Amino acid sequence: MNISKYLNKKQDSSSLAIFRLGFGFLMLYSTIRIWYKGWIRELYIDPSFHFSYYGFEWVKPIGDYTYLIFLLCAISSFFVAIGYKYRISIILLFLSFTYAELMDKTTYLNHYYLVSLISFLMIFFPANAKFSIDNLISKKSYEFIPKWNVDAIKLMICIVYFYAGIAKINSDWLIDAQPLKIWLTSKYDLPIFGGTLFQMDWVHVFFSWAGMFYDLLIAFILLYRRTRPFGFFLVITFHIMTAILFPAIGMFPYIMITSSIIFLEPQTHKKILDRVSSIFRKYFQKVSSISNYNFKKAKFSQTILVIFFSIQLLFPFRYFLYPGELFWNEQGYRFSWRVMLIEKKGFTEFKIVDGETSESFYVLNEEFLTEFQERQMSFQPDFILEYAHYLGDYYNNNGYNNVEVYAESYVTLNGRESKVFVDPNIDLMKEERGFSNKEWITELEDEIKGF
Repeated sequence: MNISKYLNKKQDSSSLAIFRLGFGFLMLYSTIRIWYKGWIRELYIDPSFHFSYYGFEWVKPIGDYTYLIFLLCAISSFFVAIGYKYRISIILLFLSFTYAELMDKTTYLNHYYLVSLISFLMIFFPANAKFSIDNLISKKSYEFIPKWNVDAIKLMICIVYFYAGIAKINSDWLIDAQPLKIWLTSKYDLPIFGGTLFQMDWVHVFFSWAGMFYDLLIAFILLYRRTRPFGFFLVITFHIMTAILFPAIGMFPYIMITSSIIFLEPQTHKKILDRVSSIFRKYFQKVSSISNYNFKKAKFSQTILVIFFSIQLLFPFRYFLYPGELFWNEQGYRFSWRVMLIEKKGFTEFKIVDGETSESFYVLNEEFLTEFQERQMSFQPDFILEYAHYLGDYYNNNGYNNVEVYAESYVTLNGRESKVFVDPNIDLMKEERGFSNKEWITELEDEIKGF
C-alpha cells in the first residue's frame, strides 16, 4: 500500500470518541479504587523508603500531598472522558499517572505501563473531535479523523498481545505448565473446579497452551472482520476468567476488554455513539458538523509515532544483550510484556560490615521496608542492589565507616528447589546501579528453552 495514500485515509471520528469515553471513565474508576482501598497511604506515604527506577530517582512521593497527584489523575481522567479541554487533560493524565507509576518500582504492573503508553499516544490524536464538551464550546464537531489515529491504538494492543504470546513459547510454560500448575492447584477452594479439575496435570498444560495461542492469535482474530465477533467472545471470556482466577492482576482484564472495543467496525462505533448522543441531543443542537478534521501537526505526530513504535517493537528484545537465564536474572524482563510467566519467591538478608573495625551484623529488613516491599525485593536483582546501597549509605551516615554490604539470598523459580541467588562474597556497595550485566547474580544451572 502507498504510504501517502494510507496517511490520507479517513475514518469516522466515533471510533476515537468511543475509545476516549471508555478509557477515561475506566481510568477514573481505577484511580478512585486506589484511593478507596487506602493504597495511596499504604504504598506511597507510610513507607520510609521507596524503590526507584534507574534514572528516575527524583520521582518520589510528596508526603500527604501525594493525594493531590491522584486527585489530578482522577480529575484529568474525567475531563478526558467527557472531552473537556482535551489536549491539556490528556497531557495531565499522562503526567500524573506516569508520575504515580514511577514513585515506587514495587508497584510495577504491565497494565500500568500500558496505560502510560496509551495516554501518551492519545496526546497526538483528536479524540475530542466528536461528542465532547469541547464541541459544545467551539460549536463544531468533526465527522472524520485520520485513519492512522485509530490504527495506532490497535497496533499498541496488538504488540501487547503478540509479544505476550511469544514470551510464552518456552519450556517452563508449555512443557512443565509452570507457573500455572502452582497457581491453579492453590485454587482448591473454588466451587466445582477447584477441588478436582484444577488439581489435574492435563488441565494445567491445557490452560498453558490455550493462553499461549490466545495471546499469539487474538490480535489477528480481532483485525479480521469475519472472525471479529468470535474474537470479542474470546476476549471477554478469557479476561473474565483471569479476573476470577487471579484477582491480584487488578484492572488488567478490564483494560484489555475496554481497549478491544477499538477493533469494532467504524459503523458500529457510530451506531453506539448515535444512541448515546441521542440522550444529549438538545445540548448538541447548535453544534455544526464539519466533514474532516484539519490535522495541522500531522507530520510531527507521525514522526513521534514512528519513533514510539520503533522503541516498542525493539525494546522487549533487549534481554538478548545479557547472558544467563532471563527468568532468573530478570535483566530485560520488565517492560517487555512478559505477563504471568514466573513464580519467584525468595529470602534475602543483608550483612553490614564496618570496613575499619570489621564489626558486622545482620539487618532486620522490617525496620526499613514494608512486608510488600521486602517480598518484592527478595528475588529481584535491581531491588536488591538498590536496597543494599541504601543500607550502606544509611550506616555510613550513622557511625560506621567504609561500610560493606553483603547479601545472603535464596530464591526459587517456577517450582524449582531454592538456591543461592546472589554471590555472598560480593560487596554490593562496590557494584554500580545501571544497565550493565549483574555478574554478582548466580547462574540458574538449568536451561529454559524458548524465547
